[in-house]
Amino acid sequence: MKKRIKIVFITLTMIAALISYELSYPEIESASEMIECAATQGYIRWIDFTPTAEALRHAAIIDTETYGSSHHIRMYELLAIYSANNGGSYKNYKRSSLEAIRKKYESGGSFSEMVSDEKLLEYYLEAYEAVLGSFVGEYSVLDVRGRLIGEKKYGVRVFSPIANGFYYNHYDDFGASRSFGYKRVHLGHDLLGSTGTPVIAVESGYVEACGWNAYGGWRIGIRSFDGKRYYYYAHLRKGHPYNDIYEGKIVNAGEVIGYLGMTGYSTKEDTNNIDTPHLHFGMQIIFDPSQKDGNNQIWIDMYAITSFLSPHSSKVVRSENEYYAQNTCFYPTTPD
Repeated sequence: MKKRIKIVFITLTMIAALISYELSYPEIESASEMIECAATQGYIRWIDFTPTAEALRHAAIIDTETYGSSHHIRMYELLAIYSANNGGSYKNYKRSSLEAIRKKYESGGSFSEMVSDEKLLEYYLEAYEAVLGSFVGEYSVLDVRGRLIGEKKYGVRVFSPIANGFYYNHYDDFGASRSFGYKRVHLGHDLLGSTGTPVIAVESGYVEACGWNAYGGWRIGIRSFDGKRYYYYAHLRKGHPYNDIYEGKIVNAGEVIGYLGMTGYSTKEDTNNIDTPHLHFGMQIIFDPSQKDGNNQIWIDMYAITSFLSPHSSKVVRSENEYYAQNTCFYPTTPD
């Protein structure tokens, strides 16, 4: 009888999750529909995030180069203007396009003057700020003991989810089919590597969730300080998934939070039921509290972002059975 009840509970849970997914991803075919949907709901319900890794790199460089000037233009602002002018498509992207935006702004042009559809620009500004708003900014460097090194800096202050010197392979698998439990699509990005590879906190924030999940195995959920981004790290190592992680802990960007593994796809805790060791890496965007666990969740394709983060990897040192970051980034607990 207990076994039958358990099976029924799991089945109902999977059906609820499937319904949640179907409601979370409405069929939106055009930019105008995205704007209309956001206006109707009062908040954004969908982000088609398509900037390439190359575009992300160029935008970050311009952001850093213009910092401190009277015409400082942020990474997400550059990409929002470009997307508003190109329907969100980066198929024909060239660096010269972002440089042209920079020059127009430096010559006194306003954002609205650079686009033909101001509402579309407003949409992209809000959407891209939610995804990228904290990627470039002021930060302080801390050593392995948490001591301040040098003066405050400005630049890319987020890290690759895989530690420096550790090999991984990846491809764009967002939206791929998954069948464990129920038929669904993949809402994260898989980085294939070796069991025990140190997993890094991409952005500073606080641990909102950790522990066992039947789908993700040992997993960690870290919320950004501004509350907009939720980073999800799953399938961590059996037996020793974490490095001093607990709910409520504040972590710095670059910090070792756990270890790559192959746990999950099981209701039994601490079980390896994944075929290949890998890190499931995801980002959920929150505009409204209902989107955390509700029927309109927004998950971002992280392939381009992971490629952009690759050169920004955290160097680690080993002490007994743990790895620790040589340097981490500390920055304000409130948005810039």
